[in-house]
Amino acid sequence: MQILITAELAPYRIGSGQYIFLMAIASQQPITQKALSEKLLIDKTTTAKAIAKLEAEGYVRREVDPADNRYQLLYLTESGRDVVPKVQEALDRVKSRTRKGIADEEYDLLINSLKIVLRNLSRQDEMPK
Repeated sequence: MQILITAELAPYRIGSGQYIFLMAIASQQPITQKALSEKLLIDKTTTAKAIAKLEAEGYVRREVDPADNRYQLLYLTESGRDVVPKVQEALDRVKSRTRKGIADEEYDLLINSLKIVLRNLSRQDEMPK
């Protein structure tokens, strides 16, 4: 899937590692990098790199959080708002390819099972020391 997504998003200069951040910001802005990392279950370093790339491409901007100067809030720029529907269309095309031959119920079960696996793997409190 990542190969297909990379090819679909190439015209927008968004890598397969950045689109998830772009779409999450679009659905919940403003959001801090920390909250974004927690929401996506992705480490802070990876989040920072992805946001820096999206910012360099002109899709995301940062503003100091007026409630707490230690944090920066993330917003989509006008270019970011313009590209989100195109990214969603590309993701929908890839998703439709992955669903061929699978009943809706089976696909939903697969996705829910994968979410459980991800949650289980991301639980820090249960990690061996």
